[in-house]
Amino acid sequence: MKKIIKENKYFIFDTPVESNLKSKIKNIYLKIKSIAYKCKLNIFVPKRKDKTKYNVSICGIFKNEGLYLKEWIEFHKIVGVEHFYLYNNNSDDNFMQILNPYIQDGTVTLVEWKKNQAQMEAYHDCIAKFAKETQWLGFIDIDEFVVPKSTNNIYDFLKKFNKNRASVLIYWKMFGSSGKIDRDLNGLVINDLVVSWPKHSNIGKCFLNTKYQVVENDKNKSLHHLMWARYKNTDLPPVNCFDKVVLPGYNIASNVEFPIQINHYFSKTYEEYRIKKAKGDVYFKINPHDEEYFYHHEQNNSTVDYSIYKYLIKLKNNLKKK
Repeated sequence: MKKIIKENKYFIFDTPVESNLKSKIKNIYLKIKSIAYKCKLNIFVPKRKDKTKYNVSICGIFKNEGLYLKEWIEFHKIVGVEHFYLYNNNSDDNFMQILNPYIQDGTVTLVEWKKNQAQMEAYHDCIAKFAKETQWLGFIDIDEFVVPKSTNNIYDFLKKFNKNRASVLIYWKMFGSSGKIDRDLNGLVINDLVVSWPKHSNIGKCFLNTKYQVVENDKNKSLHHLMWARYKNTDLPPVNCFDKVVLPGYNIASNVEFPIQINHYFSKTYEEYRIKKAKGDVYFKINPHDEEYFYHHEQNNSTVDYSIYKYLIKLKNNLKKK
């Protein structure tokens, strides 16, 4: 009889896995393959041709997220993001009122992206147009907040990967409603929502080391989740925050304490989730995530995580100045 595993010591699996002889053989194969890729990563050391304007930048695509943009930008400025390449996907809310000061001071580059459900195309467009401007380019959404834990700055964490790592995957910590049907939407997401999964998801988002070229093939169908890059005609996988090679279905951690995470405020409150589902987004024309999907994620929300609170007072003070 096959045993279905939903989590291990480090991760809650997005898709439960089977434990049987076949899966054990597959894991051995993937371990050997990861060792081979690690050797390649250590051997290939590309040189950066030109000095970049920024150390760390973020690419994000949004649709009707004006309510959340200011908090998201101001938070990421605190943790060391120097520039934002934001792709507007046919928003009709007050996003320009929020973004205009950041565009004027050079913090945000705004791109009008008219294509619907073309998120990966937008990311490839950003890489083609802007990757040379920044050492590291991350791909995250407006409901995701990168939280350095072992350091206080994203670049201080990433710089140890500068020499010979093509991309770095940072895992999600999933946050839910904190038992709230609704909330005052003038409040901060990171202040109001603190109940999370007890472990990290085995899915996350990647930061690209722009010395490498991005692979444009089936390996990068969802390049923000598992970003392959290339050097000297060799495709190279991401490593994770523990410097372990990540392959499809293969995630290895070395400590229950993760040095960095992405707080994914997937649902927010029940009412915010309901509104999100009704409007569609940059990926789904009709959002398939129904009420049962909401409850499925809520059932794993059994602990609190205040890691992001170390930035909260500075965020509140910075927002007062805006």
